Amino acid sequence: MKNKFVHLHVHSEYSLLDGLSRIDLMLSHVKTLGMDSLAITDHGVMYGCIEFYKKALKEGIKPIIGMEGYITNVNLKERPERSKLKNYHLLLLAKDNEGYQNLMKLTSIAHLEGYYYRPRFDRETLIKYSKGLICTSACPLGEIGQALIADDFKKAKETATTFLDIFGKDYYLEVQRHEPEKYIETSENEEIKTFLKQQVESEKAVNQGIIRLSRELGIPIVATNDAHYVKKEESMAQDALVCIATGKNVSDLKRLRYIDSPTFYLKSTEEMTSLFPDLPEALQNSQKIADKCSLTITLDKWYFPEFELSEAKTPDKELVEKSWQGLEKRLEKITPEIRERLNYELSIIKQKGYSTYFLIVADIADWCNTNMIITNTRGSTAGSLVAYALGIININPIDYDLPFERFLTPWRPSPPDIDFDIADNRREEVITYMTEKYGKEKVAQICTFGRMLARGSVRDIARVLGYPYSTGDRISKLIPIGSQGFPMTIDKALSTSPDLKQMYESDKDAKKIIDLARQVEGNARHISVHAAGVVIAPDNIIKFTPIQLDPEGKKVITQYDMDSP
Repeated sequence: MKNKFVHLHVHSEYSLLDGLSRIDLMLSHVKTLGMDSLAITDHGVMYGCIEFYKKALKEGIKPIIGMEGYITNVNLKERPERSKLKNYHLLLLAKDNEGYQNLMKLTSIAHLEGYYYRPRFDRETLIKYSKGLICTSACPLGEIGQALIADDFKKAKETATTFLDIFGKDYYLEVQRHEPEKYIETSENEEIKTFLKQQVESEKAVNQGIIRLSRELGIPIVATNDAHYVKKEESMAQDALVCIATGKNVSDLKRLRYIDSPTFYLKSTEEMTSLFPDLPEALQNSQKIADKCSLTITLDKWYFPEFELSEAKTPDKELVEKSWQGLEKRLEKITPEIRERLNYELSIIKQKGYSTYFLIVADIADWCNTNMIITNTRGSTAGSLVAYALGIININPIDYDLPFERFLTPWRPSPPDIDFDIADNRREEVITYMTEKYGKEKVAQICTFGRMLARGSVRDIARVLGYPYSTGDRISKLIPIGSQGFPMTIDKALSTSPDLKQMYESDKDAKKIIDLARQVEGNARHISVHAAGVVIAPDNIIKFTPIQLDPEGKKVITQYDMDSP
């Protein structure tokens, strides 16, 4: 019987310059390989989990939501010298909704309370939020792997026993075979040969130790491949990506290197079977783990925070009362036409369940007006008489024959979008107001991801390949500037810029840079704060999205971007 294999140790582009794998390409590739399940396990974060979940279901692939977290050897509050600090890798996969909730809590705590060079949690925190999770010993940078490399089997056994006590039947020992020995003879550099020999010894020590631990403690083994890119031929692009992140050049020897043994890709079942002919159960266990994971995430549903209502009223009644009161203040006369229009809009808003949404935005608008903060509401909201009555907009749609249906209809599946702008220099005051009103544990700003665009990708690749700045600059300046909302791509530039195309065809250095830049172009590069997006939850926000601090360490932001839900 053919052994089934599922990739459980996979880093996407949301590992931020440590993973090259775009989610679309990951899913299409494993589908081509005949696989029906796939995990996402980015380093310390859950950025891409919802995008991965939705797209996997669409492709008929079972999504397994996970994270390769960092577990520290000290208490979270301790900040020892870096030389004394250990942050070990640990793979966690959500079996069910409880596991998913605990995964969000762990990464949030790791960022908000434990961040020290890395987002980390300690054993005490892991024990507290371990239910519903499957745990594996991770790669050689895991605690067990490091003990075995140091020839400390006693410590490795003690560590394995501890995790076995925490996770029971949901704890597994990982074995990986990246075959560094295959690339020793083909390397022309003695330092790289030495490095690869060390990798051979490390991998051998870990795998032999893992098998011994499994036999002595009865812990099942699972075969994994630490995948950072989709196909083998992308190893050079992945290596360049890591150099971009670390400020190194490809030619630097003393750095994190992927290029010397290009095996960190999504392998087929046949390839994995050939790697582990002696451990068929390790391959089968990857499928058993996938079968254990049965997570359903509720999407496309609105969760409104509790809005303080007048005594003995519902949001619907409150909206109706405030709308009529507001209209009476703003209009000298309420005509039958206006009365009919307001009742019509209110009926649809109540039917769709958006009363609380309107009340919240109206409250923010009222607070801004009271505190002399300039606001402006754009777009189709101008067609809502209810929004006018509540003070969200300042034009009467009846005067301009603006239809409400462009803003909201009973058949519209998506919620209404109120584009409410606030003066840049006073936005923080409004966010502070919302935080104080609803509770700091319920409010966060929304994250967004900066991506590697065409010109920047060319410059970055030229730099890490060791070319002078002028080389990358000369190529990038031949790439036209894209229009707003439609960024220029390298492929489009090659088809629209004759000078760039000529350089690409005649200059081998330019071709090398451009070809590599195409592979990294579009990847997520860094996380930042969305210019205006704020989310308010009805309960602790960690129940809906993992959170962290912004790059400056000042603002709480979501790990899911605005398109995720």
